[in-house]
Amino acid sequence: MKLKKKTIANIIFVLVVLAAALGIWLLTGNAGAGAGRTAVLSYGDDGAQMRIPLDRDKRYDIDTGTYTIHLVVEDGGIRFVDSPCPDHTCESFGVLSQEGDWAACLPARASVTVE
Repeated sequence: MKLKKKTIANIIFVLVVLAAALGIWLLTGNAGAGAGRTAVLSYGDDGAQMRIPLDRDKRYDIDTGTYTIHLVVEDGGIRFVDSPCPDHTCESFGVLSQEGDWAACLPARASVTVE
């Protein structure tokens, strides 16, 4: 009988530790990738802006007046893909997911900043 009570106590202890870890993870904002974050795309000669939510996976194809840029939102981040410009530098920025992350495609006169 003592062995069963000890086993049950150990299981309860492990569950409490896991619940505490989950609570900390949720409070630090690591759950729900991109939840509540947006990216601001500025583009074109007139400085047009577009707010893009990062909590919904989607592809955006936007005509900047110079090039059509392609952005992909996945798993709470945004990135340039399939760049039509000659150097593809914007693609090398990778995935932007943290507040303050930014990337630019100078030939297309476009920049993305995560808020």
